[in-house]
Amino acid sequence: MTQKLTTDAIALLKNLIETSSFSSEEVQTALLIEQWFQNYTIDYTRTINNVWATNKHFDVSKPTLLLNSHHDTVKPNTAYTKDPFKAIVEDGKLYGLGSNDAGGCLVSLIATFTYFYEHQDLLYNLVMVASAEEESSGPNGLNSMLKVIPKIDVAIVGEPTLMQLAIAEKGLVVFDAKVKGTPSHAAHPNEDNAIYNSIKVLQWFKDYKFEKVSAALGEVKVTVSQINAGKQHNAIPAEVDLVVDVRVNDCYTNAEIVEILQKESPCSSIIPRSIRLNSSSIPKDHELVKAGIALGRETYGSPTLSDQAVLSCPSLKLGPGDSTRSHSADEFIYINEIEEGIGLYIQLLKKILKIELSIKI
Repeated sequence: MTQKLTTDAIALLKNLIETSSFSSEEVQTALLIEQWFQNYTIDYTRTINNVWATNKHFDVSKPTLLLNSHHDTVKPNTAYTKDPFKAIVEDGKLYGLGSNDAGGCLVSLIATFTYFYEHQDLLYNLVMVASAEEESSGPNGLNSMLKVIPKIDVAIVGEPTLMQLAIAEKGLVVFDAKVKGTPSHAAHPNEDNAIYNSIKVLQWFKDYKFEKVSAALGEVKVTVSQINAGKQHNAIPAEVDLVVDVRVNDCYTNAEIVEILQKESPCSSIIPRSIRLNSSSIPKDHELVKAGIALGRETYGSPTLSDQAVLSCPSLKLGPGDSTRSHSADEFIYINEIEEGIGLYIQLLKKILKIELSIKI
């Protein structure tokens, strides 16, 4: 069964690559995922462009494990040399938009869920959610599903980690900040030039360090990522607009980050766009992590954001592929990464679902 699931999963990924699925435009890829569940006679539900299912013998008295990855993609960048919407296999690599982020993870988790779907007496229920709008953090993605699906106790979020165990993930707060000054004609003296005032503000952000450093995620990272001011050469603007990207470790809540920066930063104003994308983690002594370590996997903290950010339960980020390939030109995943990923997912779940190990990778 495992070989057939793997073959079918790779075929599904090829079809997903060749079907456009930008965030909020995942109608057609949702149909492909529905077709998988139909082919394997799995009861499923589609909620907007999210496709989800529970194991056949779901038992409300048991804890529930979520398996989740997304089927939306970013738009291809202009540096592609291959057709981003064509599944091309060369030298063991499967090229195409979304192949690595996160198509390989998605089809591997769907195959894993299918493997366990009809098993009885599992220690955990399983819920599989193939979600939409992850890349845009949109309103109709996994966050919208948490009030639809059964209550989740722990989760595996499929993102490319080289099948290593990302036991923590940084959160994100984006701020819109202003540095004000006195507007004037450029020909006249002005000791309150907003652009010059921004120099010390930029230096402050460059040098600022949050006190608490995480063992898993390191420091909070603060980056001024955008700056905008002025409309004409002979007019000093009244203000400079900054965008500040803050990657939050698990020592702080996003609300605490907002409070600190609003109190300490030298900006005229600094306002968060959202505080809902918090850092996430799972204890290193959780049985899911210990099972992964027993399979030779290593733990680390991830600097990149995923749908883990909308979960309030312990969650583990784990999947085939390499995060450094995500959003890159000529994106690809190795075929053998998918094969090994499915095998490792199954072995991992067998350990915590307490099913006798019999599979060889």
